[in-house]
Amino acid sequence: MSDQDGTPENRLRKELPEERPATAPEAATSPKDDKPGLTGRQRLVQGLWPPRVTRAQLIVAVLLFGLGFGLAVQVASNSDGDSALRGARQEDLVRILDELDDRTQRLEDEKQGLENQRDELENSSDQAEEARKQTLEKERQLGILAGTVAAQGPGITMTIEDTKRTVEADMLLDAIQELRAAGAEAIQVNGVRVVAGTYLTESGNSVSVDGNKINAPYRFKVIGKPQDLEPALNIPGGVVQTLEKEQATVTVERSTKIVVDALRAAKQPDYARSSSR
Repeated sequence: MSDQDGTPENRLRKELPEERPATAPEAATSPKDDKPGLTGRQRLVQGLWPPRVTRAQLIVAVLLFGLGFGLAVQVASNSDGDSALRGARQEDLVRILDELDDRTQRLEDEKQGLENQRDELENSSDQAEEARKQTLEKERQLGILAGTVAAQGPGITMTIEDTKRTVEADMLLDAIQELRAAGAEAIQVNGVRVVAGTYLTESGNSVSVDGNKINAPYRFKVIGKPQDLEPALNIPGGVVQTLEKEQATVTVERSTKIVVDALRAAKQPDYARSSSR
């Protein structure tokens, strides 16, 4: 035993201390746990600082700052205006009120003037429109009388059959005159428009109206009140009896719509001019 213990290896084992493995709790211990005596507040400070700020939190903070700054500026400006009015003298305040009243009155006057102009324009427009309508109506009436425009309305149709060729131009002219006296407004005979200056002449065995030759049967298309036109033709000794004595056959028919569409060209006067300026 003494020899074995005296060997160099045994002596070396005795001189070196035996190594022991570290236990798990000792190996897992962190440096922070080595600091003894930390209070709860110190641990809270260590958890909050340094702060961890996200992008969304930063944007919200900037917006809140801008909103607060704007409110502060607005309050300051209102305070300045109020303080300026509070510091003004009574005479200055009265002058400011007078100026505001004058400005309000000027605006009211301007508004009233604009409303009056609008009313005048509306009235003038209405008057101009009414005048234009009256002018067009007058032109239409004159055109009917002159035979330059077509016309339609209630009236009668008178047809004269002249198989014996005994009807003369003066008989047809008497019929036209009788119809005019009864209120005829437009007359057409065999496609020829009858106007104020219409004339009838004999043309051989036929009749000419304003130089246009027409033949029997003679068809009169007349616009007017039928209740007045037909009796005017049938009076004793009137147009119908005169023509029947000449062995002509006369037929008169009432109608609610007679169309007179034969037209006359508008004649331009050679010498007469309008005297209106």
